[in-house]
Amino acid sequence: MVRRGLFTLVVACASASGWAQPNIVVILADDLGYGDIGVNGGEVIATPYIDALASRGVRLTQGYVSHPVCSPSRAGLMTGRYQQRHGWEFNPAGRDTAAGMSTEERTLADVMRTAGYRTALVGKWHLGSQPEHHPVNRGFDEFFGFVGGGSVYIDADVPGVESWGGRRAGQSNTMVRGLDEREVVDEYLTDRFTNEAADFIERHADTPFFLFLSHKTPHTPLQATAKYLNRYRHIEDDATRVYAAMVASLDDSVGAVVAALNRAGRRDDTLIVFLSDNGCAEYIAGGCSNSPLRGHKRYFHEGGVRVPFIVSWPDRLPEGTIFDHPASALDLMDTFLAAAGRDEVSDDSANLLPFLDGTDSGAPHDYLFWRAGPSFAVRDDRWKLIRYNRTDFAREDLDGSGRLDPPEGGWPTDSPHGRVTLLYDLVNDPSETVNYAAGRPDVVERLTEAWNGWNALNTSEAILPAYRSTLAEFHGEVVQLVF
Repeated sequence: MVRRGLFTLVVACASASGWAQPNIVVILADDLGYGDIGVNGGEVIATPYIDALASRGVRLTQGYVSHPVCSPSRAGLMTGRYQQRHGWEFNPAGRDTAAGMSTEERTLADVMRTAGYRTALVGKWHLGSQPEHHPVNRGFDEFFGFVGGGSVYIDADVPGVESWGGRRAGQSNTMVRGLDEREVVDEYLTDRFTNEAADFIERHADTPFFLFLSHKTPHTPLQATAKYLNRYRHIEDDATRVYAAMVASLDDSVGAVVAALNRAGRRDDTLIVFLSDNGCAEYIAGGCSNSPLRGHKRYFHEGGVRVPFIVSWPDRLPEGTIFDHPASALDLMDTFLAAAGRDEVSDDSANLLPFLDGTDSGAPHDYLFWRAGPSFAVRDDRWKLIRYNRTDFAREDLDGSGRLDPPEGGWPTDSPHGRVTLLYDLVNDPSETVNYAAGRPDVVERLTEAWNGWNALNTSEAILPAYRSTLAEFHGEVVQLVF
């Protein structure tokens, strides 16, 4: 359930006071951990520009995404609706050319363009590559990046480049501009995306714009150039050193975008949102941090779905403050609509502005929900219930990539072995160390009822079945994660 709060009042006040439409910039990291940034307590990687963004805005300490892996999380963010509503529940796993997110869904770019904004996507799309799914046909006036889920950052043979997890020698990037213009990019991809974003800001400084800077960093393959590696030569572990350098490139990118806005005289009237599409990945050998949260990408534990989340709009929001109620990337839809002066509401999204500026002292949501095939989770202001799929698979069944080979037709969504029930007190135990399920059956029942009510509204079949799965262990039980 979404609390609408003072949505209509806030929009009316905005219009009456004559606030101009702000520019809107979303900077999305890929697989960045909650504990990888300084302002969230990170001590390994210096993130001065991200920390400075928080000092000029609101840090959401309980900011979530709607799925613990890349593509479905992005589908939720881009539509403002739980991706189960429209069938994009699982990672396409290389099937981007066969299908994409439903074209019946409106995107953030669609609504911003309708509101009079110039729209651009720079970076990763990952929601389908067929013409009807291409970014320029999903609301973006401009696009520079790649439509699938993967790419390298730079040829591993370039002097000064370090790669972890397998060399990418001889590989360069071919990016797409517009619908089909191809361009070979030899420079470090994060830097190129940053330059493209700054150029867009400079070209459109006199008109309202919506910029989605969708970075690939710090997603694998881990690669960095000497420019960033030189800051972390003291780190001996290869994965940690290269990962830290990649986050440094991300932090520099945030600084460059803010600098471009300052040069254009548009910083104070620009709404900037910084977040990650999910938590950092377990499979990079401890090179990242979701501390103090438990779990990683792919998990419904906090480390998989609670992410770095900052909202900065100096003309409208307080600076250097913290918002500690649960909020979601789904909320960007109604937040941006309200900022643009549009009196509309969405199914699953909540306008965060009255909550972030203190007009409404409550919480945007009564519950947040997650589902990936047979496993699911739900949380309220205090408790989180997770039900993971029990399995008879064992560690020796995993392939060389740490995954299970899928059956023909993909993984089923039922649970023939039942589910493991986990209940956590997120107020007193945010690290999810104690399972209260046996002692609080009343809470388990209430949260299950709430989830069942939400799930009954998800009538769309999955556009693509789940092909990816792995195993994890919690409180002595092995579970199967489907994604």
